Amino acid sequence: MRITVLTVPDCPNAPVVGDRLDAALGGLEAVIEWIEVTDDAQAARLGMTGSPTVLVDGVDPFATADAPASVSCRLYRRPDGATDGAPSVADLRNALISAVATEDGLALDAVGRAGRGRLTPVTGGLRGMQQAILRHFAATGQAPATPDLAAVAAAHGRTAPEVLAELAVEDFLTLDDEGHVRAAYPFSAVPTHHRVRLTDGTQIWSMCAIDALGIPDMLDTDAVITSADPISGETISITSTDGHMTWQPATAVVYVGRRCCTGPAADVACSALNFFTSRRHARTWAEQHPDHTGRAVDQARAEALGRAIFGHLLTQPRPGREET
Repeated sequence: MRITVLTVPDCPNAPVVGDRLDAALGGLEAVIEWIEVTDDAQAARLGMTGSPTVLVDGVDPFATADAPASVSCRLYRRPDGATDGAPSVADLRNALISAVATEDGLALDAVGRAGRGRLTPVTGGLRGMQQAILRHFAATGQAPATPDLAAVAAAHGRTAPEVLAELAVEDFLTLDDEGHVRAAYPFSAVPTHHRVRLTDGTQIWSMCAIDALGIPDMLDTDAVITSADPISGETISITSTDGHMTWQPATAVVYVGRRCCTGPAADVACSALNFFTSRRHARTWAEQHPDHTGRAVDQARAEALGRAIFGHLLTQPRPGREET
């Protein structure tokens, strides 16, 4: 992935966007180049619509319709309606996730919400509710009861069922028939093929392999992930220590795919995001499931995807604090 930052000389927002790009990459590999633009003709040739402009593989992910080439300062709209001189870390990360999926030809649109990412908007109590649910899962290994979330929703003049329903519609979580939390990506309240044991002893089910790989970074903790090869039943374990992951067996890979339909990730993607002991087993599984599309990715790519999609969900500012 190539990131190009177009700026005018001495642009005050150039260091800002540089720092935010470093935070947004989160383990993703990229080549970053900086180009100083001095006139409108050069801006038009390079695709610059204000300083700074960020291009990901030659495309401006923040482009607005009919924006002219310009060497003036560029303003970016934040989720709360305010403007900023550079894209937020969350917006940059979402753009990078989308680029990784396109670059590799992976079927990650469902996992990453079509490039929109897994971090909820701040407005309407959505961010506060998401983070409260994730922290409860991390502390207990279980989903919180709906009444336990009432205070979070009430702080925004809403009810817990109302906020939960909105989060479900946008595929940040899933609910059962009675409106209780069944899953909040990356966690599942019901058993799956993927188990994560934290250093404090808490054991949590994850929705899929990529979700499991993102949990240690999201919680900033060591963990042990266990799963089973869908073909052979052999155990696969990944031990995360100080951010470094050790895989057993060393030949293990992750199949990243989705079913040939639309819907929430829980329905169309999670069954196609599995650990395998080898590429051969992943290929065998794919041949047995012609209604799924995707491919096997190596350990480094799978880890990077997990970190990029889930690693920042609890490190972003909570509601009421300024988001950068």
